Amino acid sequence: MTGLAERSQALRQAAALPGADPRTLLDAAFAELDGAIELLTVWGADADPAAGKPDGDRAPESLTAERRLLRAVFQHAPVPLIVLELDGVVRRANAAAGELIGASSGYATGRPLTAFIDVTSRAAMQSQLAAVARTRAARQLECKMLGPGGPAAAVLTVGPVELADGQRLLVVAVTPGPVSSAPPRRRAQTAPADALHAMTRRLDTVTSVTRLLLDNSTFSEAVTLQRCARLLAGDIASWVIVDVERAGRLRRQYVIGPSGEAAEDLARLVRKTDPRPGTAPSQVHTARKPMLQAHADDSAQLDTDPDGAPLLMLLGATSLLVVPILDGTTSYGTLTLARRPTEGPFTIADLALMEEIGTHLGVAIRVDRMFRHRSVVAEALQASLLPARLPDIPGLDMSAAYLPAGEGLEVSGDFYDVFPVPSLDGSPGWGITIGDVCGKGQEAAAMTAAARHAIRVLATYSPDPADVLSKANEVMIGGGYEDRFVTAKLAYLKWEGRRLRVRMASAGHPGPALVRSDGRVEMLSGGGLPLGLFSAAELPGAVPETETFLLGTGDLLFFFSDGVTDARNADLGYFEERLADELAGLAGRSAAETARAIQGLLVSFSQDELRDDLTILVARVTDPPG
Repeated sequence: MTGLAERSQALRQAAALPGADPRTLLDAAFAELDGAIELLTVWGADADPAAGKPDGDRAPESLTAERRLLRAVFQHAPVPLIVLELDGVVRRANAAAGELIGASSGYATGRPLTAFIDVTSRAAMQSQLAAVARTRAARQLECKMLGPGGPAAAVLTVGPVELADGQRLLVVAVTPGPVSSAPPRRRAQTAPADALHAMTRRLDTVTSVTRLLLDNSTFSEAVTLQRCARLLAGDIASWVIVDVERAGRLRRQYVIGPSGEAAEDLARLVRKTDPRPGTAPSQVHTARKPMLQAHADDSAQLDTDPDGAPLLMLLGATSLLVVPILDGTTSYGTLTLARRPTEGPFTIADLALMEEIGTHLGVAIRVDRMFRHRSVVAEALQASLLPARLPDIPGLDMSAAYLPAGEGLEVSGDFYDVFPVPSLDGSPGWGITIGDVCGKGQEAAAMTAAARHAIRVLATYSPDPADVLSKANEVMIGGGYEDRFVTAKLAYLKWEGRRLRVRMASAGHPGPALVRSDGRVEMLSGGGLPLGLFSAAELPGAVPETETFLLGTGDLLFFFSDGVTDARNADLGYFEERLADELAGLAGRSAAETARAIQGLLVSFSQDELRDDLTILVARVTDPPG
């Protein structure tokens, strides 16, 4: 009864497949119905269903010579002959049968006959075989046999055989089916020209995948996998499935198949089913070994849908290839390819090709994750070099902007800071510093942190910004940063009545721009030598330059790094040449509006191709405190 229930369910699932033959399925259903009636009749008579064998003489035991003769006749018969166990598993196939399926006759041994039959006919064939085994009467079934050139129409004549020892078997003879029912067959690639074409196609595929991986400038794992799956779908296989390990479990990432609404619906269904333990992708991922099934005989290898229908059968696939996505040491997931009958079975050459592509993908994923990790580390380190937020200073409206050049995988050398400083009369004051370290990376980050913190600590004890930069220079010299140097600006701000007094020291850093409330713009000079180049003993006259000026309500200081002045457009024009005009047009705007506007103009001017990191710090005078 268990076998009957399984075959009945298989017939129902086969009836829902595209291209299913209703007449063939109906004949199989009637065969199962006859078997059920017979079984119920025997049970009704309270008899043993296995009892009672047909009358007739047993075949006499053959002589050794006759057995050899029969084996030779079977093996060399011009008609494909297959001997089956009662459950449909191939026990022996002759040479003609091996030619039909495109493999040696021994390849079929131990596999179910249905593995070599088109998906739409498998359930019906299983039922017909069960009917022959039960009734001991020969039957015929039209189907499509899977060969190296695709499915071919055939008629299978199945009859029972009983050996002298009582063992029962089934014998299948295969003859060509009606020509009208046979689909166009793809010519088998046996000629040298075809073999050369196949090799060229595989080489083109590897080249295309390599180019795709090299062009992955975003270092996005998801983009890499999706593009590769689309490249393989339709060229190498009908269906491509990508599964990736996430949090210790294999998760379905992409399912790409033929075009069309029905195929897209099926792809969404398969995408919702993560590989469970025991399925082909799970086994390959665990063992890190590929799996090739030229004729997939287990339709549940890709799991089943929520209704219990095997996914492999729903895909209409008869050949399966699964390879690990492996970088040599780590398995990131699996790449599964499934072919329909018209594409022919996968070969060893296909296996070698996909193993190579699986390795390429594994290396690409490792690189993607490495760069993503470096990006996260760089962002965290960069954030530690800049203040988390600007302090609230009475009478000042402040805003800052930072934009890294490139992908942000290297830590910038830009820094800025705002902090309280002492004054000669003991009244509160504030310090603003901005700077840039030569170069990028970890060494530049170390020098950036040293410069920023040295300036802040030294400013706590000195009311003179020039003295602070001079002492910071000695710190940089003693730090052993080799050929690196730091440009810096340090401004002390203190209220004097209704005006803000600014005393500023410079160590080779450009600007800032002074924007008056009426729109007048003055580009203040840089001046001074960068920190970390010469000590006071080596160059006694190398001291930071200083200047003092007053700011009124509405006036604005625009500090910036050389990412602003070095920005170029496609015509090699510098943004520095138009900076003063742009700031004049922004006079009267808030600090945040000014910073945001200049940043947007810079990005547009350079067409998103910044030559250096962009740092902006804006301080605008509002109403005096008190």
